[in-house]
Amino acid sequence: MEIPSVNDIDFNESGEWPLAGKIVAGLLICLLVWGGGYYFIIKDKRASLTRLEQTESELRTSFEVKQAKAVNLDAYKAQMKEMEVTFASMLQQLPRKSEVADLLVDISRTGLVNGLEFELFKPEEERPIDFYIELPITMRITGSYHQFAEFVSGLAAMPRIVTLHNFKMGPLAANGNMTMDITAKTYRYFDEQDR
Repeated sequence: MEIPSVNDIDFNESGEWPLAGKIVAGLLICLLVWGGGYYFIIKDKRASLTRLEQTESELRTSFEVKQAKAVNLDAYKAQMKEMEVTFASMLQQLPRKSEVADLLVDISRTGLVNGLEFELFKPEEERPIDFYIELPITMRITGSYHQFAEFVSGLAAMPRIVTLHNFKMGPLAANGNMTMDITAKTYRYFDEQDR
């Protein structure tokens, strides 16, 4: 059997081609249609599909997060109310401007009740911080180790917030007493006059 050259192929007479030629021509036409369809139609759609799948994934994640929040909304509201109550009770532990003097008296009285001697009791300048004002009090007190412990315990038991900072304890003297330098800080809420 003789293979015809490309120049000998007559496209007008394609019905008379041998079976192998018809199959090859059909395959070539199918490949051209598929290649053209992919290039002109599917290629851009695939890129668009990839973008849309990514957007879908992001939206699904966002939905799941929002759904989890929505499911727990009542619990969040209850927790918020509880936090507001706790915050209000903490604010009550902060003295108002008019109550600071009484708090200073209570601190010094706690030391005297425990047998301590105050060599220095100096309230410093108030420092505004966020929604509260800090009032440092520099103290130098003399007494025994147990008296210091009772003093610190007494400050911790006060209804108002008092924190202790910068402890420096001096050596034990012949009479069994020692000296302690300490800074006590108390805090108060901004009053309307402070703003």
